[in-house]
Amino acid sequence: MTSAIRAHPSLRRRRAVAWTVCAIVLAAVSLGTLALGDLGVAPGDALAALAGRGDPGTVLVVREWRLPRAVLGLVIGALLGLSGALFQTVTRNPLGSPDILGFSVGAFTGVLLVTVAGATSFIALTGGAVAGGLVAAVVVFGLSARGGLRGFTVVITGIGVTAMLGAVNVVLVLRLDDVRARAAAVWATGSLNGVDAAWILPAGVALVVGAVVVAAGAPALQALEFGDDRAAGLGVRPATARWAAMVAGVGMISVATAVTGPIGFVALAAPQIARRLWHTGAIPFGASALIGAALLSASDLLASRLLAPAMLPTGLVTVCLGGVYLAWLLTRRQKEDR
Repeated sequence: MTSAIRAHPSLRRRRAVAWTVCAIVLAAVSLGTLALGDLGVAPGDALAALAGRGDPGTVLVVREWRLPRAVLGLVIGALLGLSGALFQTVTRNPLGSPDILGFSVGAFTGVLLVTVAGATSFIALTGGAVAGGLVAAVVVFGLSARGGLRGFTVVITGIGVTAMLGAVNVVLVLRLDDVRARAAAVWATGSLNGVDAAWILPAGVALVVGAVVVAAGAPALQALEFGDDRAAGLGVRPATARWAAMVAGVGMISVATAVTGPIGFVALAAPQIARRLWHTGAIPFGASALIGAALLSASDLLASRLLAPAMLPTGLVTVCLGGVYLAWLLTRRQKEDR
């Protein structure tokens, strides 16, 4: 039945259109990031500057200042979208995203602990973020295990853990000196402002590794959406698939948090938007990564130009959009339950 649905010509056309439109939007937003700013650059000149042609000043602005931000917007957005798809698949709940479950906050806690200890290298920050995210995930899933890891139980537990970790983070920020405390407070909102090009490689490696893990485990993960009993009947080990997905998802969200701080909404919304646009029963992982990249890049462009020359943290824009989306999602679920 599934193969028949996938083979339907109208559905294939719909998905081809979705891929094409989203790719065009992503390319347009990326070009906007390269061209727009205090020093405006024509789109054609921005493209020429990417190849090293044109005025040296323009080449410097486009390739050295704006290109790393554009690339990291794509990579971090894809990491967020893919990790959100993993956790929503595992919990079988559209609210099961890493920012709501507490994994993003846990990763930020790990970063703060490393910062309080005096470490500043991206290796130390990434390690702290991954450790913090994994500990938060173990706590959430461990506390939810008695309830059979039902999606609603996991989400409620995650909300509680998020609140507690938020309080811990406040205490950790207070232990920092004034300069680092201000930087941590800004970073806590999630931002691509001032990102370093050195983060492109570790973030890209995390995305490639995560994509490989997801591709290898996609059949087992999609079987989980039918419930543990049916998945086991199909030869899937639910516990193994769930924990493998959790480790991969936490790794991706932790690296993203280490680079930009905790950015909300993207991991929550991208999988559900992809599911509706691609018209699939299971959450499409590749499409979720593409939508995540488009959402974060567009939000970052809006944050950088909305109150120009002041540059807002990207997380402020995504949180505002996320509040509207979350209200719509809850209202929709209430109507479906009636």
